[in-house]
Amino acid sequence: MQITFKLYASLAQYLPHDRPPGNEVRLDVADGASIAQVIEPFGLPMKLVHLVLVNGRYVAPEDRATLALVEGDVLAIWPPIAGG
Repeated sequence: MQITFKLYASLAQYLPHDRPPGNEVRLDVADGASIAQVIEPFGLPMKLVHLVLVNGRYVAPEDRATLALVEGDVLAIWPPIAGG
């Protein structure tokens, strides 16, 4: 199945370098893949995986290993962000 994977701010550096410009990539993943399974091959430090949304809805840390993604989902991840 295909999903859209978006990484924001400093996390964009973990996306493949041969992708089109931007902060997203279309991925082929196994049916029912979890968020954790999608993230793992990209080598994202888990301490930087702060805000996780699927189709604009927040996913709590305790649900990221078990929530099954479906065809067409948009998985978006932000690092911790500090303001001033």
